[in-house]
Amino acid sequence: MVFRFLMRYFANNEQLINRMAESYPMRRAAQIVVSLMYRAKDLAHETKLHEMSPDRFKSFMNLFKDNVKKEIEGVKDEIKKKKF
Repeated sequence: MVFRFLMRYFANNEQLINRMAESYPMRRAAQIVVSLMYRAKDLAHETKLHEMSPDRFKSFMNLFKDNVKKEIEGVKDEIKKKKF
């Protein structure tokens, strides 16, 4: 109950939302999401994803998932280095 109240308060607090939106982690997360979206679009276009067999599609998705994990870890390391 208290958690729900706090979440409602935070969601309706415009100043807090603006502050969070202007913070580095939020901006960086948005940049990463957009970057990944464009990379996925380019990869799908280059590999002609709609023409792939199901097995090849699964291997492609696993490779893409691994690349996303590596990017996220790289950003985490970058943020840790900036903190210190």
